Amino acid sequence: MSDPVLVPVAYDQFVSDVHTLAIAIEASGWRPDHIVGIGRGGLVPGAYLSHRTGISLLSVDYSAGVPGFSHELLAKLAEETQSGTRILLIDDINDSGKTILSLREALLGAGGDPACLRVAVLIDNIRSVAQVDYRARTIDRADDKSWFIFPWEAMAPRETLISEAEEVPERLA
Repeated sequence: MSDPVLVPVAYDQFVSDVHTLAIAIEASGWRPDHIVGIGRGGLVPGAYLSHRTGISLLSVDYSAGVPGFSHELLAKLAEETQSGTRILLIDDINDSGKTILSLREALLGAGGDPACLRVAVLIDNIRSVAQVDYRARTIDRADDKSWFIFPWEAMAPRETLISEAEEVPERLA
């Protein structure tokens, strides 16, 4: 297998994408009470979106799989939605959709109110099994096999980036 095509996302593009999300959220008329950055990829976009909108930022460390940092927090968020608190989950990319589906399942399975939950991403794969409410840009994985390297990921060694890209080879094939 050849190395994946690593495509850096320029900082200016990232900032533009955050502004695009903020404008789309504002235009929708639905204002979340909290933005929830999904660790790792959604933490930086969440912080930027929080500053751009003035909406508080919470975080759930989903990617690490450490007990107490995701499912318990998602259950607390689900409970908050039962009283009408609106939650916006944000991640960097909706690629396969597995993360978003898992998060929705955890929130709704814990009794969360679906009317109080929305999802935003910087890049949305139109072939993903998960749907999002807000996106800055779309891709079609049938045509675009790029492995996007967001500004915060650029700190990782090239070998790490390639290894992470190859963890789910069907996205790149």
